[in-house]
Amino acid sequence: MNKKFLIIMILLIFIILSMNGCTENETSIENVTSENGNDFFNYPPVDLSKVAFIEPMGSMIGNHVTPIDHQYYPSTDFFEGQEMKIDVYSPGEGTITNIQHMGSFDSVMDDYRIVIQHTDMVSSVFIHVDNLSDKIVQFAPPDGGYISVNIPVSAGEIIGNYSGSVDYNIVDYNIILPGFVNPESYEAEPWKIHTPDPFDYFNNKIKTQLIDKCLRSETPFGGKIDHDIDGRLVGNWFLEGTNGYGGLEPENYWIGHLAISYNSVDPDHVIVSFGSYQNEPRQFAVKENKPDPANISIESGLVKYELVDYDFYNASIRWDRESLVKGLKIENYDNVHGVVLFQLNEDRKLKVEIFPDKRAQDVSGFTENALIYVR
Repeated sequence: MNKKFLIIMILLIFIILSMNGCTENETSIENVTSENGNDFFNYPPVDLSKVAFIEPMGSMIGNHVTPIDHQYYPSTDFFEGQEMKIDVYSPGEGTITNIQHMGSFDSVMDDYRIVIQHTDMVSSVFIHVDNLSDKIVQFAPPDGGYISVNIPVSAGEIIGNYSGSVDYNIVDYNIILPGFVNPESYEAEPWKIHTPDPFDYFNNKIKTQLIDKCLRSETPFGGKIDHDIDGRLVGNWFLEGTNGYGGLEPENYWIGHLAISYNSVDPDHVIVSFGSYQNEPRQFAVKENKPDPANISIESGLVKYELVDYDFYNASIRWDRESLVKGLKIENYDNVHGVVLFQLNEDRKLKVEIFPDKRAQDVSGFTENALIYVR
């Protein structure tokens, strides 16, 4: 799967074809420096004037079964050739410590993952930077390689550019997200439990620009990835005996993942995300959008969800797929793909069985095919 196809899969879940122009609050890179100098980041992560929108953290798409720990910054010409080059900035002073040449994942892909260490505890992470600056490219590893470096960068320095879309997130080891009840399950990606809303790290002027560009209209505006509540259905689960988030096979690590969570754009809407639904990763809404998984406990007993498709609406008007609309809400379709049964046997042990192509009235209880998931 090449880079362009992967990003299109991710963005099509929000049914976005293109968005043009910029908001009246946007300014050029020269004009976004904080006046008081006390804010953490005084520069945006990319040239926002060329970004169509920001997709918040927390999406669940394809084999990204649990909420995604980074944002996406697609270009205004994302579906029109992707010829635009968008500059990537170091949002604050720091040191580039790691460069990965992403060609190891796909022979067609030829871009970079960059880590900028701003303090001992806080770093910025960019993925899918197509071209590195002249200063940095001389240190880049060969295709498929990874290297530790020590390259100082100044706040606002252009470190490269991209076409199409780039991923961005902040890692802050001062923070442990409370919505991961078993941090040990994430040892394969240890930064994940330290990944807060990036918007909170920018000065107020830039933060306003970022919020204006973002599809999400509720706090935390930059997205949320941790939804676990101990003793409740909501959040991330892993098939028992499959090594938590890391899985048993790196190339298919997501197969044992399960998330019963909330849509990243409309956080009032429940999404069930499977690592393996008829042997494929799939995501569905829940018929009637209830019961809320945050309210389901051991005492709830057997819980039955009918799985349906969904779309985004602005009031009663279906999203036109062309304009940036704030406050989008999900409405479910009536089609039912199947049924899933959940039952909490213990606070951190969940019994699960999927019944594809069935309706609620067709399913009365578990069979010998039920599986156990843990935190």
